Amino acid sequence: MRADRFLAEAIGSLSRSRVKALIEAGHGTRDGAPIRDPAESVRAGARYRLHVPPPVSATPLPQDIPLAILFEDADLIVLDKPAGLVVHPAPGNLDGTLVNALLAHAGDDLPGIGGEKRPGIVHRLDKDTSGVMVVAKTDRAHRALSEAFAARDLDRAYIALAWGLPAPLQGEVSAPIGRHPVDRKRMAVVDRGGKAATTRYTVKRGWGTAVSLVECRLLTGRTHQIRVHMAHIGHPLVGDPVYLRRTPASARLLPAETRDALLAFPRQALHAATLGFRHPVTGQALSFESPVPADLAALITLLDGNRQ
Repeated sequence: MRADRFLAEAIGSLSRSRVKALIEAGHGTRDGAPIRDPAESVRAGARYRLHVPPPVSATPLPQDIPLAILFEDADLIVLDKPAGLVVHPAPGNLDGTLVNALLAHAGDDLPGIGGEKRPGIVHRLDKDTSGVMVVAKTDRAHRALSEAFAARDLDRAYIALAWGLPAPLQGEVSAPIGRHPVDRKRMAVVDRGGKAATTRYTVKRGWGTAVSLVECRLLTGRTHQIRVHMAHIGHPLVGDPVYLRRTPASARLLPAETRDALLAFPRQALHAATLGFRHPVTGQALSFESPVPADLAALITLLDGNRQ
């Protein structure tokens, strides 16, 4: 029997999907060790425990957190999300999120739009990915923008610093993405059970064959897609805490100071640089750009200094 099913039946008051989510969040143990996979088979004689966190409010609370707003009208907000800001409340980040900030900024406009936990959220960026986001302020805008993102009927480009120099300099990665078979907190290119995923990349600059500045465009929208695909082709992103598993061989091609700075970069070097779409109500073509954030710009300047 699967561990999540066994625990759900033994407890009786929790659904299997809830137990599965708790295990994936690290709340299940077998003989004191974390259960890595909710689908693992129950072992005879083992002692299983499931920690159920205390309930929290279903509705996030407004918090006065500064926002860098690029555009706002009655239907939507376009903002520049900084690295380090979580988009919506989740286990481990129950407040201090973009949603909390939006509720304080927009007042009574947002609650109920797109769900209690994620009011107004049309798409998201990972916590440590910076850049342009759009948020809906009305149900009509939320529906239209969600459909545009689902159909990829928009212009969205990311820039990233990647280890090595991809070959060819322009290409497409088409590989299905699903949960990593061992580490359930990671995503991976999988042979079965994954969802189709395609990323187009173009190398914009290269520092020899050590590091490259890459523009990525998504034809699908999977969790960690750019990070997974770039690592899959052998060019993980600088600073990626999840998919950069060892020191890249190309790091040896850099001077010690530069190499150390890139290896110590505390987040994935990924930035949502541009976002273009049609206004969901007026139909007007809108386009927004976010400048390279200071921490990423400092790395590029350091790399440029090696050429002098």
